[in-house]
Amino acid sequence: MKTPPLLIFAFFAAALARLTAADAPDLKPLLAQPDKIVLHDDFSKARPVNKQQWGARQGTRWTIVDGVLRGQPSSAEYQAKKKDHKGVEPRISAPVTPAQFVAKFSVRFNGGSETAVVPFIEFGHHVCRVRLSREGTEVVADGDTTRLAEAKDFKYEPGKWYHVLAEMKGDEFVIQFAGGPTLYAKHECFTKPAASGANGLGIAGPKDGTAELDNVTLWTIKPEAQPGWASRRAQFPAFKPVEVKAKK
Repeated sequence: MKTPPLLIFAFFAAALARLTAADAPDLKPLLAQPDKIVLHDDFSKARPVNKQQWGARQGTRWTIVDGVLRGQPSSAEYQAKKKDHKGVEPRISAPVTPAQFVAKFSVRFNGGSETAVVPFIEFGHHVCRVRLSREGTEVVADGDTTRLAEAKDFKYEPGKWYHVLAEMKGDEFVIQFAGGPTLYAKHECFTKPAASGANGLGIAGPKDGTAELDNVTLWTIKPEAQPGWASRRAQFPAFKPVEVKAKK
């Protein structure tokens, strides 16, 4: 009995997706020195999601399947009961993320549609948010009211694995995208916990789409910055903060 072509295609597509996520370049911290690992997971084995490590938000549904942590929107029944925060985009956060951290992970967004808000990666709900769009990538802070950095030529691509290393130390933040930009931001709000919602690493996928995380490692950091950080920081292009309208 021959295997149906569609099943063969699905098998190789899944294998290719895993290979793409696993072969992430070895990004190195620029700002902070990693200390102790507080979370490491490659989601290689299907199992229930550890709710102490991951907090699904707005009723969205998350499972460990095909070697990734995959999220989808909330159910139609859930959405029908809510006036807002309906969970039309898959959202999750990792409350175990240290306040000052190094975070390394791969993320992918599939299907659905981009909006004025999603997809995004954030650290502390509305504290430090990195929004990906077809118009470029930006870092916004302090309740999404201030744009601190941008890369207009790094445009959102659905279905692409983004391999990321992010660091926060004091009031400074750095995020590197493999094959893309390194963005630097500085704001006093980085030293404060989130005023509302979820703390730690968080993502939100496209509206009515899915989001996937893989190869996540979170570290605490040492008191000392990386050697040569002052000279490296001076190489970032100057960017004057811009006030923007806050988005939910």
